[in-house]
Order: sequence, then C-alpha cells, then structure tokens
Amino acid sequence: MRDMTIGPAGSQIFKFAIPMLLGNVFQQLYNIVDTIIIGQYIGKEALAAAGASFPVIFVLISLVIGITTGTTIIISQNYGAKNFTQVKRAIDTTFVYLFYASLLLTIIGLLFIETIWGWMGIPEEIRPDATIYFNIYAAGLILMFGYNAVSAILRGLGDSKTPLYFLIIASLLNVILDLLFVVGFKWGIGSVALATVISHGVSFVLCILYLNKTHTLIKIGFKKLIFDKEIFVKSVKIGLPTGFQHTFVALGMTAMMGIVSDFGTNSLAAFTIAIRIDSFAAMPAMNFSMALSTFVGQNIGANKLDRIRSGLNYTLLITSIISIAVSLIAWLFGNSLMQVFTNDAEVIKIGYQYLIIVCSFYVVFSAMFAVQGVLRGAGDTLIPMFITLFALWILRIPASYILAKYIGTDGIWLGIPIAWIFGLLAVFIYYKSGRWKKKQVIKRAEVDISAP
Repeated sequence: MRDMTIGPAGSQIFKFAIPMLLGNVFQQLYNIVDTIIIGQYIGKEALAAAGASFPVIFVLISLVIGITTGTTIIISQNYGAKNFTQVKRAIDTTFVYLFYASLLLTIIGLLFIETIWGWMGIPEEIRPDATIYFNIYAAGLILMFGYNAVSAILRGLGDSKTPLYFLIIASLLNVILDLLFVVGFKWGIGSVALATVISHGVSFVLCILYLNKTHTLIKIGFKKLIFDKEIFVKSVKIGLPTGFQHTFVALGMTAMMGIVSDFGTNSLAAFTIAIRIDSFAAMPAMNFSMALSTFVGQNIGANKLDRIRSGLNYTLLITSIISIAVSLIAWLFGNSLMQVFTNDAEVIKIGYQYLIIVCSFYVVFSAMFAVQGVLRGAGDTLIPMFITLFALWILRIPASYILAKYIGTDGIWLGIPIAWIFGLLAVFIYYKSGRWKKKQVIKRAEVDISAP
C-alpha cells in the first residue's frame, strides 16, 4: 500500500502509474495477440466478428465497473483519512455487489445478443462467429469482474504492483492458450474467448489466495462478507455517473460499428485492428489519469488540497511527452503495425488512415483524461459524465455519420478528435470553476476548499 499524501507529487504519481501501465501493456498485448491469431489463422471475417463483439461486451460491463469506480474513490479517501473500518466495509460491499451484477449481465447478454446484432447492422456472414465469441466471453464475466474488483480495491489502497503481477500471469497464460487452441487444436473463434475466460479465472483465484495470506486489510472470506447499504448507496451516487459515462461510450462504440459496417467487412476488420492499436497507444494517458485520481482522493481525505495542482501539472507534462512520441510512432510505422495483423491490402490501407487521423490528436486526449482524473478523485463525476455524453452523442457520432457520406471512412475517424477537442475545453473550464473541491466523500469542518 502507498501513502500518497506525503513526498513529491510527481514521484508518487509516477511510481503508482508505472505498474498499472505495465499491467495494461500486458493486457493489451494479449488482446493484440488475440487479434493477430484471429487475423492470421482464422480470417478477416472472424476478425470482424470479434470486433463486433467488443463494444457489446463493453456495454455490459461499463455500468458495473463505473459504480466500482465510486467504491475506489471511497476507499482512497477513507484510506487517506486513516479510517480503516470503512475501508474494509467498502471492500466487502464491492464483492457482494459485483457477484450479483455479473450474474444478471451474463443472463441479459445471452438472451438478447441476436437482437443486438440486428440493431448494430452487423453483416449476416459474420453473425454466427460473433455470437459464439460473445456467448463464451459473457459466460465468464463473473471471473473478469472478480479480478477487476481486486485491482480496483488495491488501487484505492495505493497498491498498483500486486495487480500487475497477476495480470502478467493472466496475459502469458492467455497467449499460450490462444496458440494451443487456435494454432494447435484448430478450434476456431470461440476458443479465443475461452482462452480469455480461463486466464481471467486463474488470475482471480491466485489473487484471492495471495491476498488472504499476505494482506492486512483484505481478507476475503466469501461467507463472511458484510454488505453495507450506506456505502453501496454512496458508491452508486459517486460511481453511477461514471458508469453511465462508460456505458454510453460503449453504446457509442456500437453506433460507430454500425456506421463502419455500412462500408463492408474490410472496413469493419480495419476498424477492429486499428482500435486495438489505438487502445494500446492511449494507455499512458488513461493510467496516469487513474493514478492522479487515487492521488487526489487520498490527499482530499488527508485534507491536503494544496498538493493537487502540482499533481495535475506533472501528469499533464508527462502524458503530453508520451503522446507526442506515440503519435510519431503511429505516423512513421502505422502501416507496418497494420501488416502484423493482416495481409489484406485494403484492410491495411483503411486502418492506417484511422491511425494517421486519430493519433494526431493524442495530446488533446491525454490532457482531457488528466483533468478528468482530478474530478474523479474528488468524487465529482456528474458534470464529466454530461460533458462526455455531449461530446460523444451530439458531436462525435453525428459528425462521423455526416462526414462519412462525403469522404468515406476517413470522415468516420475525423469525428473522434472533434469530440476530444470539445471534451478538453469543457472539462478544463469546469476544473477552473473550482466546484469539484466541494464534492469530497470525507466531510470535515476543517477542509479548506479555497485551495489549490
């Protein structure tokens, strides 16, 4: 566990963010390996099918993970205030809630997936593969939620290293199983989802065994979990806006898939590959934002608001430098990166154009996420939700739809940075208003909301 209320702000954020970043590198690596194996050994139709499944899975888990973010904020602020009884109650409540939520979402997904394909306009020829992939993935949601719950709890306590170790195990196991199931056994698209479910399950079980033996605050006995209604309600109040934000972003992804699918399987396959690369490139901004949220949460809990501005300034600097480097890599080597996944010339051409257009605005994306990290850490999630929804549904999707009619798939990609630019401007204006300083979970008479 890391106490982020003392020591240099930049150093604390960097040391906390790097293990998370490394963990996500491994996670994205096995996602990329999935995509490479599907593209090279099964085909572009299967690649498009897996790509179609991704936003639907994202929709199912986003609301739940968003509410879990509320619990993380409660944990980090109580930990900063040294209120360990409330920390333990929040941990128990998280596990109880996620267990029932995962069961419900699995049932919903399995019952309605065929209807969802129709809403998205997914081509008929890829629907059977998409359904097989999705059903297996959905059946393993409870294991994925369990692992993500442990990771979120540990982040709230300032521990970003332990989740890294188990994520590395999951990533390596997933790659091995991919190769065994697809290349060795020739089991097809469903085995890729099965490999992911198994690797998540193994990682979750190992996490529980390790934590019960070594951690002082986390002793997970599923028969002794205490559900605290007050903490749950507070978690929902804080996390629901973030959950809705993630959900509508995921729904926006399904809408984008619908727009892309109008241009055929090549475009859908190219989009599937490009967003994998894009997700990899966006990780530094997202992980430093998460680190900043924990930093802000602990320092608000400890009544040290003067440290927040220096934490934000450091995060903006480091993520801007990384974003510029990533953009240069995409411009220079984007075509080669696409060739790793497929040999289809048309798919490569379309995907490379995505990378050129979207990667040019990574600095904007990283700055937007940094400022949002401050607001989340303070527990102020409602206004950022409205900003995100406006940027996505009023700007990105309509812009992509309209521009696509005039300039094809390049118009779809241009809608993404248009939304980012608005999002950055709006969230920065709100940050400067200072209203987020009044949203802390830990209420204290001595808190001075005039700083920083």
